[in-house]
Amino acid sequence: MTLSQEQRAIIEGAIRDIPDFPKPGVIFKDITTILNNAEAYRTLQEHIRDRYQSYNLDYVAGIDARGFIFGAALARDLGVGFVPIRKKGKLPYTTVSEKYVLEYGLDEVEIHIDAFEAKENPRVLLIDDLIATGGTANAAASLISKVGATCVESCFIMGLTFLDGIQKLEEKSPVYSVIEVN
Repeated sequence: MTLSQEQRAIIEGAIRDIPDFPKPGVIFKDITTILNNAEAYRTLQEHIRDRYQSYNLDYVAGIDARGFIFGAALARDLGVGFVPIRKKGKLPYTTVSEKYVLEYGLDEVEIHIDAFEAKENPRVLLIDDLIATGGTANAAASLISKVGATCVESCFIMGLTFLDGIQKLEEKSPVYSVIEVN
């Protein structure tokens, strides 16, 4: 299921461009403005709910932090559990972690070791706001697999197709971007 032209116009119209952030020459696509636009946020959440209703999901896993906003609401709408994938040191119980490369170093994300134990052969949707180079998303998809679940798809509000993150992640799961930026 893809967006209608009307849905696309509503969502894209709520995205703010910030020139020269985080450095000169870059136009940052700020999706936080979708959140304070009731029509855009509702349109987005209804679209992803409709897309994933038939996927027989057991969980939605959201990446720290904006993936929590979209993922928790989607999990509620689908009647499934929500699992946070957090930055290192933020989860209180036993965790499994995965490191990934940043432009200037390494970072790490974690998941609770028992995040999906309530279901047998759990089916999980991974969600976040944006995929660019794909480091965080790849680490998150690896974590889902490490703790015994299947990542049936990875969903992003925005996909930057001019970078190679989507192609890298497609080696682990199908990828869906609500809005693509070329």
